[in-house]
This record gives sequence, structure tokens and C-alpha cells, in this order.
Amino acid sequence: MSVATDPAASAIAKGDPEVFAALAAEEQRQQYTIELIASENHVSRAVREAAGSVFTNKYAEGYPGRRYYGGCENMDRVENLARDRLKTLFKAEHVNVQPHSGSQANAAVYLAVLKPGDTILSLDLAHGGHLSHGLKVNMSGLLYNIVPYGVDPKTEQFDYAEIRRLAREHHPKLVLSGASAYPRTIDFDAFTEIAHEVGAVHMADIAHIAGMVAVGLHPSPVPSAEFVTSTTHKTLRGPRGGIILCKTDWAKKIDSRIFPGTQGGPLMHVITAKAVAFGEALRPEFKDYQQQILDNARALGDALTALGNRLVSGGTDNHLMLIDLRPNYPDVTGRDAEGWLERAAIITNKNMIPFDQRKPVETSGLRIGTPALTTRGMKQNEMKTIAGWFDQVLRSRGDDAVIERVRTDVRDLCEQFPLP
Repeated sequence: MSVATDPAASAIAKGDPEVFAALAAEEQRQQYTIELIASENHVSRAVREAAGSVFTNKYAEGYPGRRYYGGCENMDRVENLARDRLKTLFKAEHVNVQPHSGSQANAAVYLAVLKPGDTILSLDLAHGGHLSHGLKVNMSGLLYNIVPYGVDPKTEQFDYAEIRRLAREHHPKLVLSGASAYPRTIDFDAFTEIAHEVGAVHMADIAHIAGMVAVGLHPSPVPSAEFVTSTTHKTLRGPRGGIILCKTDWAKKIDSRIFPGTQGGPLMHVITAKAVAFGEALRPEFKDYQQQILDNARALGDALTALGNRLVSGGTDNHLMLIDLRPNYPDVTGRDAEGWLERAAIITNKNMIPFDQRKPVETSGLRIGTPALTTRGMKQNEMKTIAGWFDQVLRSRGDDAVIERVRTDVRDLCEQFPLP
């Protein structure tokens, strides 16, 4: 139990029992559920402490040494720590730690490079892309001309020759790599070559795989791409927020597109938590953690495959996998599966699979990943057990007795692996 949810120590409990009840309930929910959503994780107590610190009280518009408010000595100190640690972590020339989210980091790059109506070549959302990469109702799709690329119908992996053909045909000003639901290794250097061949720049969004990139367990786009964006709350295991890494030539323009271009005062309590998380990521044990994420993902994928499930592209090279529900559970939609599993205390999210015939609100797939379970200390044996529960719930088609039995088993397992 954290200070925030300890009734004897919590100021919230004394002053706002309704909010306290929600906080306590959420801590219990996280403790007693198996978190398989690939984009979620559990931060350390140190990161949580920083995010709830007195830094939340301070306005600090501008950048270290160039603030528009007085009293920013400690703001400069902690932001410089975050920037220096991030540069070291990714071997980057320039970084910006102020974006409030990954989407805002992406928007700043677009504004630095493009004019409204310019063309972006990016991964189709239905094939694993992200809404900030060109969804029609997102600002990226509203302001820019989006040319999507997809995965090969046979391999369900990137076809770099086809991506090059599209680039030559449409002459984008920005080529965007990265994904929210792509389970294979990305050849970032190939994307840079394609971009430069047509006179474009390359932006890599590594939000999902940043932790693996940081420790050398996935190829890095930093040496070749002009821009790299990421969130900090997935495999980096930091607070919710965004970051930008770029070449020195773009530093001034990127900084100006964050402030004053798209944001006002930075969230200094979150930047403080980012500094803590980057410090944790620089420790040797963080690479061990990332390797265990990969080991767990492969073990979970192998166990699901052994039970007859089909994984999109045939497996995974990173922390996530997409399960095509149709072969094993032909009439079960992603929405059905997500609901039944949640009742059994297994948290997933429905997800489109490439060339999906179902609607986005239904889907034929689930996206699952292993960062959160790995943070709690679970390993390959637990992945095999979880795969078995997954299969039991879906084969039962949400049978109440099966769900209740699995839920009890999940609770027993979770008690052995407390939240950090």
C-alpha cells in the first residue's frame, strides 16, 4: 500500500474520501490483475514520488537558463539532469524532454518540417500504426496529406521495396517509421535511405520499443534518422509523457515548436519523474529487465501458439504480439475476448489485425505484451500459465464458472508478485 492509499497517512483520505476510494480501488485493481496491455507498465516508487512532488507547483515556461518566470533554479537543475541522462541513454545529439505526450512530440516534429498539405508516408493504423501518424480525425490527418503503407499480405511484415515504391511515387516530405502494434524488428536505416532518396526526412516513433532501443536490444534509429520521438511510460518505465531526439541542425527549430509552438509551461513534476526514470534506465539491471521482457514475450507467444493460436507475422521480436482470434475462436471478436478476459482479471485490448474484415469497435484480434508483468518479476513459467488461462476463458466463451476459477487463480499468482 502506498502513502496515497494508506488511510492513516493520506491527506486525500482525510480531505476527499470519494477520490481516495477511487485511488484505493485502482491500486487494488492493478495489484490483482494481470496487465497484458503492451503500452502499459508499472513505474517505480521513486518515479511516482517525483511525479507527485512540489515541482507541480511551479511555472517554468522556456528552457534552462532562458525562463520567463523567476524562481526556476531547481527547475533548470532537474530539467538539465533529464536532458543529460536522455542524451547519454540514446547517444543523441539534442533532446527535448518537455512534450506532455508522444502525440505532442510528433506534432512538434510535423510543425518543424512541414506545411499544411504536405505529404507524410506512414504506417496505416489498421496495420499497426498510431492515430497521431495520420488518422483522418487526428490533427495529423487533418493538416497533412497522408499516404499509408501497410504490411505484406503473406508475411505480415514490412515490405521495404513497396515502401520505397510509394515514396518514389508520392514524394513525401516526411517518412515516418514506428508503430503501436508491430511485433517485428524495424530496419530504421532502410527507412532513412528511402526518405533521403526522395529528398525527405525520416522521423522514427519508438514509443513502444524505446526501452529495448536504449539498451541495444533493438536497432536504434538515432544515428540515421533526423528525428526520434517516444513516450516515456511504456518500455522506458517512466511517467506519462513524451520526448524528442534530433540532430543538432534541427535543435533550435524543434525546441521552438514545443515552446512556444505547441505548449506553454512544462510539467516540471513529470520532467522530474522523467529524470528519475532515465537514471534508472542507465543502470546495468535495466538491460536485464529489457531482456526479460523479450524472453517473456517469446515464452508467452510460444505457449499461445502451442495451444493453436495464430500470431500475426508468425511470432514476435519485441515486447508485444497480435493474436488472430479467428483460427481458434472463429466467432469470438476482440471485443468479446477483451470483456471476458477482464472479468477473469486478465487485462488486454482488442486490436485490428492486418486486413481485418471486422470493424475497429469489434476487431479480429487482441494486442498483448509483457512489460508490466516483467516489472512485477514474472518470468517464463508464469507466461505459460497465463497462456493456459487465456485459452480456457476464450474456449469457454465467457462461461461464468470458468471465469471465476481463473480469476481466483490470477489473484493467487498476483499475490506472489506485488506491485513495485
